[in-house]
Amino acid sequence: MTEIEEIIDALVRFRDKRDWQQFHNSKDLAIAINNEASELLDLFLWKGNEEFDIEKLKEELADIFAFAFLLANKHNLNIKQIILDKIMLNDEKYPVDKAKGTAKKYTEL
Repeated sequence: MTEIEEIIDALVRFRDKRDWQQFHNSKDLAIAINNEASELLDLFLWKGNEEFDIEKLKEELADIFAFAFLLANKHNLNIKQIILDKIMLNDEKYPVDKAKGTAKKYTEL
């Protein structure tokens, strides 16, 4: 079992012990990811770029990852593969010779 599979297994066990699968439809999982991402943003509001509480950062990232892993699991998606696929797509959209050192969107390169 991979580390990702171990994490998903632990999440599913936690969820199922509480009979929460009934609430974990795709829409609500996506909304939960967005809500947790908003809580992540709150850690930085009105502060400097690197001024935040690391413990709260870990908690919010864990929430985001948990809901994202559950959503991927619901649709039998291979997390490693979809991330690698996205990196390959971004590699095509952002060739090093055009994108290195710039924050421009691929449509502006």
